[in-house]
Amino acid sequence: MSYLTVYTFEQGSPIHLVGNMGQSVQISIHSPSQYICTNREQIFPDWKNSLSLWIAIVLQQARFELVETTPEIEAEKERLREKFMRFGCDVAFNLRDRNYQTDLIDPRTGYPLLSLPGKKNHDDTATVKALLHYPIIQNKCRVLVHPEWGTAVYPSVLISEAPPIVIEWMIRSIAPLHDWKQKE
Repeated sequence: MSYLTVYTFEQGSPIHLVGNMGQSVQISIHSPSQYICTNREQIFPDWKNSLSLWIAIVLQQARFELVETTPEIEAEKERLREKFMRFGCDVAFNLRDRNYQTDLIDPRTGYPLLSLPGKKNHDDTATVKALLHYPIIQNKCRVLVHPEWGTAVYPSVLISEAPPIVIEWMIRSIAPLHDWKQKE
C-alpha cells in the first residue's frame, strides 16, 4: 500500500546544508522584500505576468571574514560566487523547465542572470537584512553579520514564481549534485 506524502512549508524555515570543504550553507525561502515589490518591473522588466514571487536566500559560509579587500578574500568571494552561480543556474533552469519564471541575481552586479536586466539592480545584502534582520557592517562594501558565522558569510539570491514547496524540493534535489549535503 502506498501513502501520499504531504509536505508543509514554513516560510523562512532554513534548509541547512554542508559543503565538501566543511562550510555551512543556509537556504531559506521568503515572500519578496518591500524593495522587490516596489521595484519589480524595474528589476525584471520582462516579468510582467508573474502573479507571485518568492525569494530563496542562499548564504554560504566563507573560509575568511569578508571585511577587508585582499587577494585571498577576493578569491574566496569569487569561489563562492561561482559555486552559487552553478547551483543557482541548475535550480533556475529546472524550475524554468516546469514553466516557472525563475532567475538568479549575479551577486557581483545585482542584475538578473537569465532575464532582461532592468533599470534598477538588486541588492542581496539589503534583501538579507530586510528578510532575515541580520545586521550589516558598512565599510568599502556592506558586509552581513551572520549570527553564527560573523562576517564570514556570502549572500546570494534566487527569485522564482514557483510555489515555495516546489522551490524547496528543487533545492533539495539539486544540492547534492553540487556537493551540498543535508547537515546532520
